[in-house]
Amino acid sequence: MTLGEVLRLATEHLAKTSETARLDAELLLAHALGRTRIELYTDFDRPLDERELAAYRALVGRRARHEPVAYIVGEWGFRRLTLSVDRRALIPRPETEVVVERCLARLRGLVEPTVLDVGTGTGAIALALADEHEGAAVTAIDLSADALELARGNAERSGLQVQLLEHDLRNGLPGGPYDLVVSNPPYVEPADLNGLMPDVRDYEPHVALVGVGATEAIARGARDVLRPDAWLVLEVGDGQAPRTLELLAALGYGDGTITLDLTGRERVVEGRR
Repeated sequence: MTLGEVLRLATEHLAKTSETARLDAELLLAHALGRTRIELYTDFDRPLDERELAAYRALVGRRARHEPVAYIVGEWGFRRLTLSVDRRALIPRPETEVVVERCLARLRGLVEPTVLDVGTGTGAIALALADEHEGAAVTAIDLSADALELARGNAERSGLQVQLLEHDLRNGLPGGPYDLVVSNPPYVEPADLNGLMPDVRDYEPHVALVGVGATEAIARGARDVLRPDAWLVLEVGDGQAPRTLELLAALGYGDGTITLDLTGRERVVEGRR
């Protein structure tokens, strides 16, 4: 079978379980062959040998069982970075790139800003800020020692300096004062867990997905560690932005704003201490 034929069959098979079947098929084949997606298009007529076919079938089988492509290939792109990913932390998503955009806007003009990332997971937000705002001193915390181990690996992989600390936000937030506190906290309501896509519900860590009161705890803790007039930037779930904005106002934050993600959903809430 040729590369093009294999891609067609894999796409048809994955279409039963994935909304991005063609993309999934291409990413998995590129991974199996040790090539880029672009290189696949220059070689559609090349036959695959049995070893290559077996390796690809195994990957497609995993995806057909809803395992996320990012976990299968072991890495994922986030802004200018390529990060190692596995089941120790959530997969970085495009909507979180909007969070980074908002952070960079709030840090603009500051020469050596101090930043705290709460619930860092893979380290995506912290590392992106260290990468894109020269001079930023970024501290990142997480309750999960496993997630922090993954984030440390990503810091080494990217060559970026970020302070990583194991910390429970229920004990307040460490250090300070900071020019910005940012978080993509667990915001899925427990009652909504079973309604998530199997790719998320069955594979990504529930401790990073489901949380009651995490956003409020971060907002309260940030008041104690932010400099006057510094910013809190939060990612929120669908439909949560208005009440999060009300929460920030009730806690004394001013200049509250809501930013849409790339799909038009209210995704980022900000307030000034």
